[in-house]
Amino acid sequence: MNRKLKRSLWCWLALSPLVVAVLFPFAVMFFTSFKPANEVFVYPARWLPQHWRWENYVDMWQAANFGVALRNSIVISFLSTALALAVSLPAAYALARFPFRGRGAYRQFLLVTQMLSPILLVVGLFRLAAMIPYGDGNLVDSKLGVIVSYAAFNIAFAVWMLSSYFQTVPRDLEESAWLEGSSRTGAVFRVFLPLAIPAVVVTAIFTFISAWNEFAVVYTLIRSPENKTLTVQVTDMVAGKYTVEWELVMAATLAATLPVSVVFAWLQRYMVKGLALGAVK
Repeated sequence: MNRKLKRSLWCWLALSPLVVAVLFPFAVMFFTSFKPANEVFVYPARWLPQHWRWENYVDMWQAANFGVALRNSIVISFLSTALALAVSLPAAYALARFPFRGRGAYRQFLLVTQMLSPILLVVGLFRLAAMIPYGDGNLVDSKLGVIVSYAAFNIAFAVWMLSSYFQTVPRDLEESAWLEGSSRTGAVFRVFLPLAIPAVVVTAIFTFISAWNEFAVVYTLIRSPENKTLTVQVTDMVAGKYTVEWELVMAATLAATLPVSVVFAWLQRYMVKGLALGAVK
C-alpha cells in the first residue's frame, strides 16, 4: 500500500463520524418515507420498513399540493437570485474598483446587516407590502413581494462576497483591453466577468439556497395555497394537525431537499474555484 492511499484511508477514517452525523437525518427521512403508517411508531423501533410503500410519495404529492409548491419555490428562488445578482454585480464592481470616501465604513455596514435576522423585520415588511399597490390589491399574498424581499435580504451578502472576489482580479487585464480600444463596459463584459464566473456562481448558490430555505418572510406574506412555497407547505402538514402523517412529511421533506442538492452537486466545481479565488488575496 503506497503512502498516498494510506493517507487517504486515514483521512476517510477520521472523517467517518462527521459523514455519519451528516447522513443520519437523511437516512431516517428516506426509510421513514417508505414505511406504512402502522410501522412509523412501533416498539422496538425498526430501521428498515417491513413493507415498502412507494405510494407514500403519490399521497404526499396530493396531500401537500407538492407540485404547485415546488414550482413556486423554483420560480421565487431563481428570480430572487437573478434580481439580487443584477443589483449586486455593479455595486460590487464599483466597491472593488473605484476608491471613494467611506468605502471601508460601507463594507462594515454591509457586514453588520447580516447580523439581523429576517424574522425581526417581518412586521414592518408586512406593513410595507400592504401599503404598496399591486394589481387589484397590494404585495401581500403575491410572489412578487416575496421575490423582492428575498433579493433585498441577499443583496448585502452578495455585494460583500463579490467585492472580495473582484479585488483578486488583476486590474492590468482590463487596462490591456482599454489599450486595445475596448470601452470600460466592454472590458467588464469581455474580460472581467468571464474571469469572475466562479465567484458569481458561488454567490448565486448561497443566495439560491437562502431563498429556497427561507420560511419567516414567505409565511408572513403569503396566504393563498396556490402561492405557498415548499417550506410553508411542509410546515402546514405538521402545524395544527391532530394526527400527523409522518411518513408523508418525511417524503415531502426528502423531496424538497433534492433540487438544492442537485444544483449544489452540478455547480460544485465552480464553488471550489470561487472559494479558492477568494482565498488568494
